[in-house]
Amino acid sequence: MPRKQKHDQPFGANNNEPTDQYKAYEAASLAQLQSTDELLETEQSERTALASFFEHGEKYHEAGKRDVELYIRTYNTLLRSSGEISLKALIQAHYNIDSSLHPDARKPYPDMSAFIYSVLRLPIAIARCQLVLLGQSEEVFQQSGFPVARWEAVTASARRRKWFFDGKETLAVYVASVSDTDDIVPVLVAFQIEWNKINYLLNADPTTMQLLETQLDRSSPVFAEISKVVRQRLHIAPDDWQRLEVIWGDHLWEKLREIGKERKNFALRMLGGSHVGYVKATRQWWAPVNHLLESLGLDNRPVYFVSSNTHSLVNVLSGFVLNREDELLTYAQSGSDPYLLEEYHKIKNGEVAGNWQNFLYFVAREWARTPAGKEAARNRLQEGQERGIWHLGARHGLEIDAQIVDLAQLRNYEIDPRCRMSDVERLAESNSIIINIDYPLGMAAYRMMREIMENLSQIKGIYILGKAATLNGRIGDVMISNVVLDEHSQNTYWLDNAFTVHDVEPFLIYGSVLDNQKAVSAKGTYLQNRQYLDFYYQANYTVVEMESGPYLNAVYEDQYLTRYPMGENINFRRLPYELGILHYASDTPYTRGKNLGAGSLSYFGMDSTYASTVAITRRIFEREIRSLPLSSREAAKQTHDKGQATTEEKDSLVQ
Repeated sequence: MPRKQKHDQPFGANNNEPTDQYKAYEAASLAQLQSTDELLETEQSERTALASFFEHGEKYHEAGKRDVELYIRTYNTLLRSSGEISLKALIQAHYNIDSSLHPDARKPYPDMSAFIYSVLRLPIAIARCQLVLLGQSEEVFQQSGFPVARWEAVTASARRRKWFFDGKETLAVYVASVSDTDDIVPVLVAFQIEWNKINYLLNADPTTMQLLETQLDRSSPVFAEISKVVRQRLHIAPDDWQRLEVIWGDHLWEKLREIGKERKNFALRMLGGSHVGYVKATRQWWAPVNHLLESLGLDNRPVYFVSSNTHSLVNVLSGFVLNREDELLTYAQSGSDPYLLEEYHKIKNGEVAGNWQNFLYFVAREWARTPAGKEAARNRLQEGQERGIWHLGARHGLEIDAQIVDLAQLRNYEIDPRCRMSDVERLAESNSIIINIDYPLGMAAYRMMREIMENLSQIKGIYILGKAATLNGRIGDVMISNVVLDEHSQNTYWLDNAFTVHDVEPFLIYGSVLDNQKAVSAKGTYLQNRQYLDFYYQANYTVVEMESGPYLNAVYEDQYLTRYPMGENINFRRLPYELGILHYASDTPYTRGKNLGAGSLSYFGMDSTYASTVAITRRIFEREIRSLPLSSREAAKQTHDKGQATTEEKDSLVQ
């Protein structure tokens, strides 16, 4: 097909009306593509020669927990090498686990759920890289001759982690615990498998790459037809294609050309990697937090610790979003984002039961990308500090931001209406603070919790909010567990969870709240398969997450004389501080391939996030208000009420 450059002026003098020549060109192109499309539709379900290309010698067997453990042992032993290892060595082990997040790994056509899941957890620069370095600190990289401090800092959209790109073909990543290795390695392997499938299909027909080289206006019908042909040749479903368009936008064709040019065979190298190294990285993370507490005079205050995220808790406490309601509604009604406009009308007309505050928080996320939103964001830190809220971005080791909230400085009339309650104004008398951190991954939670407990002596409550897979619910549900099995230590913890259905249900619209659940803290998202999940489900474990067990291992060491044990049943029903754990469902592993790579929680995900956040905030407020000494007026009223009750009791006895 002849190429047509966008700047070739195919239109008339006013650049609005197409010329006769261009109309003829479009008609011919459409006819050619439609005829090709008919052939594709008839052949779409047939098995191609690609099958033999991906055949592997080992006979398929039903994967179980043993295969997962073998996979983990394989890459951990390989990473002990002081040199580079090829990811090819791990592909068969990856196939053998039959991951619930990668159900079609062995199949000849792309598993787009797994591919998108991996793309969202890797920096864009991964497409240009051949070598990935893992290290615990800047010093470790420096000692090995990799000056990462001078490299470009890059990020992944769905995973908080420090990545650095040398501008050529090397990526360096900080690992905060063994859980980071359990996350990074399978993600890279899955990405390489799916990349190479797409690479094969792009080159199976030489005209496919030629189509991707065609330069056309994106609004042209020809562009739409070419996209359809390419999509069908790659055996990608329309909804998965749309997700790629959301992720890569105008660069979709460019990214596909990159995939088509070369096959991937990543090399991996671990630099150092020791228990002491993880401890050092955690202390480097804590040092600036501790310094800020000392500089503010808050280092000896009672503390409510929260592990959640860095947006929901601050949104409900600061009033930053609610104070800008008029600006946000103007943006929503402008139509620049059709989804926001549609949702606005649905809520205003009562067509959906969406929460108004949640809608504003959702609009604020999109508005933040506009010039007005960016300008407001510059003032947010200052506004927060005026209300006793300090934000501390991650600087060293761990990519975990922290926030400090002085309860006495909050403005009760700016707090989310769902968190306002009787006597909330008495928080001005409080001496307590909240320390909120971006929830860490796996064993990093243990190290961070232990570091915090070593440095803070007056902990009044520990509240954990995170994402989880649910084996008996739906995406968006909230699960409350009172039993947690930790895979790292094989300990089973029995809890007196501070939360019940009644704490969350009033604030949840789209999902269900399931309490009295049992959770298992797994080692990695890819490290789960059907037999593995069945094993736990048969024992009534319905929540699969990553951080509760490691947190509880640290709580154990705060209460007992020894390091956390292995393989024991531990009763945490009586602790000197309150313990509350909430998880909202982001995956349903029993629905093969249905995960956050296959879809997005979007606005509905905010429903479960904010319902849980409101429940945690209300719990902290209620507990703190009850702990405050009574004022003289309240004490007198209480004495009067007690005296009146005694008089009434005497009268009843006389009668």
